[in-house]
Amino acid sequence: MCNLYSHTSNRQAILDFVQDVTRIADGVGNLEPQTGIFPDYPAPIVRNTSSGRELAKVRWGLPSSAKALYDSAAKRADKLRAKGQDVDFDKLLKMEPDSGTTNVRNIRSETGRWNPHWNRWLGVENRCVVPFTSFSEFDNTADEAGKKNGDTWFALDETRPLAFFAGIWISDWEGVRKIKNGLEKNLDLFGFLTCAPNDVVGSIHMKAMPVILTTPAEVETWLTAPKEEAIDLQRPLPDGVLKIVSVGKKEDPPRDVVAD
Repeated sequence: MCNLYSHTSNRQAILDFVQDVTRIADGVGNLEPQTGIFPDYPAPIVRNTSSGRELAKVRWGLPSSAKALYDSAAKRADKLRAKGQDVDFDKLLKMEPDSGTTNVRNIRSETGRWNPHWNRWLGVENRCVVPFTSFSEFDNTADEAGKKNGDTWFALDETRPLAFFAGIWISDWEGVRKIKNGLEKNLDLFGFLTCAPNDVVGSIHMKAMPVILTTPAEVETWLTAPKEEAIDLQRPLPDGVLKIVSVGKKEDPPRDVVAD
């Protein structure tokens, strides 16, 4: 699963790539390079809104399913009861931390039915694209000394050209990200789709890779097409596309590398 990526392009490059962006949201600024974007960080997206396409900065991580939160709260309640504490389960559930779901994979069940948790947000009005220049998958293999290779960064080539993840966004979320921050309201959130990996990503992470859009036409299809057509884009890049551009760093490009 991709829980770390970078965006080192710029605002104008995004506007040149994505058609018909009519608004720049407050707080976007000049989009300084973000060499390490982690879950719950604000990051740029281009989203469909009722007023047209908008470039905005939004927090990464969609809400987890109600079942996942219920199960997590139930486990916490059991631990508290085992310590002899009284539990108000409804209150506990409301305050259950939800760190967010960064990657969206299971759009359909094995029988082909739409996943109800994601289906409500698959319409055009909740679609977005997420600019990136590289993304990381963690390599658990180790060298002879036992040191893990760690973060392995992938890009279309060594120059790290701009591309986009196919994403979903929502508005006005209310919940708890971190217990110390308590209940937060009126948050905009995003996540992006994943799929089976191609051979390059699969050599490091066999489970999944992000759904990547490399042309303006693919971006346009994701932002405008009916759900049944748009979801055809949930596929890996062809084998041989993508290159490993860095290994072992939590940011890309690393501080000791000067990107073109």
